[in-house]
Amino acid sequence: MPTSASDARWDVVGLGANSVDFVYRLPAVPQASGTFAKMRISRETISCGGQMTTALVACARFGLRAKYLGATGTDDNGRRIRKELAHHSVDCTDAIIKDARNQYAVIMVDEVSGERIILWDRDEKLHLRHHEIPERAIVSARLLHVDDVDQEAAIVAATIARDAGLVVTSDIDRLTPRTIDLVKAVTVPIFAEHVPPALTGATDLETALRQLRESHDGLLCATIGAEGAVALDGTRFIHSPGFKVHAVDTTGAGDVFRAGFIYGTLQGWDTEHVLRFANAAAGLSCTRPGAIGGVPALDEIEALLETTPAI
Repeated sequence: MPTSASDARWDVVGLGANSVDFVYRLPAVPQASGTFAKMRISRETISCGGQMTTALVACARFGLRAKYLGATGTDDNGRRIRKELAHHSVDCTDAIIKDARNQYAVIMVDEVSGERIILWDRDEKLHLRHHEIPERAIVSARLLHVDDVDQEAAIVAATIARDAGLVVTSDIDRLTPRTIDLVKAVTVPIFAEHVPPALTGATDLETALRQLRESHDGLLCATIGAEGAVALDGTRFIHSPGFKVHAVDTTGAGDVFRAGFIYGTLQGWDTEHVLRFANAAAGLSCTRPGAIGGVPALDEIEALLETTPAI
């Protein structure tokens, strides 16, 4: 039986990756040779991120009750991410602590454009297994959000949630032999721009999403960076433009977009409203450094929406 909004313990439960980010702001994008093959670091910071935990912190900042399912390490970085999630009121009582180094990333940010290069590592011991997925926590939510880091676990969790009548959203940004299975398991696939064409062989996003419609009857969505997002709602293709902002750091923008998408979906908004809100949230996140550190407040998003006419 589906969980109703009134009796759900959590608005959103998220299963996926976390990370501690070592961020280096640079005067330009690094190159293998030439002027920018060697450069001085402008600024160095350590901050918490990770695609799932950033999305959940954003959901919590928007006023949603959020719970994290995933694995953290026993090192300083594992302790740091757990402390950060607790600080933002994201419940971690069903998260697992494994005897391993926590996932981390080295992020190089071009301080001129805000674009970034991410180098990361994740200990194999952090992978979630089937028996580590708490079904009771999933079915006590209104919505499940999964990423594609531990794909097998994500597919199992998504199937549990879908069978219980929950909305299941996703963060799908890579292509593997199980990607199409994950797409079918969730109710609302949200792709990185390059994934649908790679899955289908189509040369453009609209054609790719229409081909995916043949095997998936739900809302299909893809983020397209500064250009915003597109969606296939039934047979209707929608492009929701991005917001023009001065980008300082684009790290985590896609995660914040998904949090905005989740928030709008749980409010019962139509697709255009959901996409516009999510784009505003993602745009604002680019105006400040860090993934979790860049998450905007709900009133900031509402102010941007009020002052920027819809196109």
